[in-house]
Amino acid sequence: MSAEATDQAPFGRRRGLPRIDLRNLRRFSRAALLGPASRGRLPDAIEHVAKVHRVHHPGAELDVLRKAYVLAESSHRGQMRKSGEPYITHPLAVTLILAELGAETTTLTASLLHDTVEDTDVTLDQVGEQFGEEVRYLVDGVTKLEKVDYGAAAEPETFRKMLVATGNDVRVMSIKLADRLHNMRTLGVMRPEKQARIAKVTRDVLIPLAERLGVQALKTELEDLVFAILHPEEYARTRELLQVHAGRPDPLALAAGDVRGVLHEAGITAEVLVRPRHFVSVHRAGIKRGELTGTDLGRLLVLVSDDADCYAVLGELHTCFTPVISEFKDFIAVPKFNLYQSLHTAVAGRDGEVTEVLIRTHQMHRVAEAGVIALGNPYAPTEGADAPEGERADPTRPGWLSRLLDWQSATPDPDIFWTSLRDDLAQDREITVFRSDGGTLGLPAGASCVDAAYSLYGDDAHSCIGARVNGRIATLSTVLRDGDTLQLLMASDSRDAASHGPSPEWLDHARTPAARIAINRWLAAHPAPQHESREAARETEAESGAELTGQGSQAPQGGEAAVPAAGAGRPEAGIVVDLPGATVRLARCCTPVPPDAVTGFAVRGGAVTVHRVRCPGVARMTAAGRTAVGVRWADQDDGDGGGDYRVTLFAEAFSRPHLLADLTEAIAAEGAEVVAAAVEPPREQRVRHTYTLQLPDAGKLPILMRAMRNVPGVYDVTREGRSVAAAHS
Repeated sequence: MSAEATDQAPFGRRRGLPRIDLRNLRRFSRAALLGPASRGRLPDAIEHVAKVHRVHHPGAELDVLRKAYVLAESSHRGQMRKSGEPYITHPLAVTLILAELGAETTTLTASLLHDTVEDTDVTLDQVGEQFGEEVRYLVDGVTKLEKVDYGAAAEPETFRKMLVATGNDVRVMSIKLADRLHNMRTLGVMRPEKQARIAKVTRDVLIPLAERLGVQALKTELEDLVFAILHPEEYARTRELLQVHAGRPDPLALAAGDVRGVLHEAGITAEVLVRPRHFVSVHRAGIKRGELTGTDLGRLLVLVSDDADCYAVLGELHTCFTPVISEFKDFIAVPKFNLYQSLHTAVAGRDGEVTEVLIRTHQMHRVAEAGVIALGNPYAPTEGADAPEGERADPTRPGWLSRLLDWQSATPDPDIFWTSLRDDLAQDREITVFRSDGGTLGLPAGASCVDAAYSLYGDDAHSCIGARVNGRIATLSTVLRDGDTLQLLMASDSRDAASHGPSPEWLDHARTPAARIAINRWLAAHPAPQHESREAARETEAESGAELTGQGSQAPQGGEAAVPAAGAGRPEAGIVVDLPGATVRLARCCTPVPPDAVTGFAVRGGAVTVHRVRCPGVARMTAAGRTAVGVRWADQDDGDGGGDYRVTLFAEAFSRPHLLADLTEAIAAEGAEVVAAAVEPPREQRVRHTYTLQLPDAGKLPILMRAMRNVPGVYDVTREGRSVAAAHS
């Protein structure tokens, strides 16, 4: 709520936005107190707003602004700010900020009215009748964000509403950000502790949202205002540094002249500007680089007409100056997640000083400064018979916002929502991953294959069993990089999917709220038995494979149960068990297949775990006093080795490039399917690969192992349950 804010001179420098200083506020106040102008002409109080608006929108209809001002002024009449100024000066200031950013008329109209429903007798129905449903929608959205209590208990639900309102129409958040900027400019007479509390929320939530909406002009000034409140000493030192350099010759001005000359000779029409850094940017540069020079205090901005000219400018700069290749970034070919586009480079000038240069078109510059505000009104009701009522199509909505909207609706706990929101907003950049089907996937930097799976498949990602990154087998914990190609490996059928689910370890690799929430929800719905400790559950998992039910099978004579095995849900060879009615599990520690000699042990729940006789786990369980259960392969006597079998193999090799790819190729050539693969860190130039494979025929296992041994660098392939230490000794 802005009624308690008071006016004072703002902290620090500002760029590009009109400053509503005390003199302007007094002028607005006098105009507001005199009442509206005569019918047919604009009131003096919004004359400047109208002039600024016409710069961006020459054909804009201004009568609606006059009507909105008249309603706002009459409604707020008698309300005063703590500074003594009429309250109407606040919506006027917010509207002028948005007008400078190029907001369209509907947004400015809603901005003038954004406090009327909350603070006066004006109703939403009145707003809709006089200004239409679009303005009503925006005013309603902003109203839901007003009267914010920034106490810890109020923050989660408040910003959940903010997020929902933003997702339906980002112009709601644009008005809120301009509202916060004006309040931050006029925060001075509040108690220091309240200033700090509001500044922290601005820093943690509103500034990251401004970044994601691409509204850099608002974001940078909010950063400086927060910087001054929360870090006054660092702010003072930064201001002193800028004052010292202000009295010296500006090397950036000289560099700008050199660049203009080069581009003029090349016949490229361009505008070259010196763009000073704001306070926080200077402070960060000082932390990163130590002692700062004059060229560190700003950048050159080159504005041209079209995309081709951007690259032409880049070519001339890299030809006529010495480029710093590590500083080059192409955000035109690959825009940032907030629609930002520009070429970034750095060149060394005549004295060897390095100057950073931004190259963009005039339209890119408008979007870089104003973000979604510069795009006008991209919303329209979704057409078609199947379109849900009230649904809006937003072609400019960034991917991060769609993701937040998806998971916030699935998070009933406000505290979990608040923590997840702050974590997500803390991500300062996004990567693009190319899917194997030709599509793309936007993810926050640092996301893993687990995050990609849930982003792409939602809850169906529970059945993800592996991934290929850039054509090579990778674990689900693999962190993805910008430009990676990803193929997610899913369980092949419903029976396979039913036996899979996320493990608690997946949470260690999940960076996105969507993935963490989905995993926690699945784990809560599939709790481990109450009597089993975490260690016992791990022991059981290590001993056993997928549970095998005996439904539909017939017990052979002699009381023996022949139970069809189904490792991970797939039908494999049958098992004969000397324990009628028992379910059977194939042990994952040794993955037995016919014609392996096998033995069994009873485990919890009336199941029998089948191990290879040579499995180290057999010796441990025997030593622990467990009694063996008689088991054998149902088709062992007739030698039938048909069916699907899962087996785990260990490949010991000398470390070399492309070893994983060569081993995977050898496995595929023998008709085996890679279910999962893991590579341990090399030790003394040796490496150990672990593969879980699906075999169509157990009789081909020796041929497969021989093919893997023939891969250059591989010196052993085994099914032994050796430890890593033993393998490397």
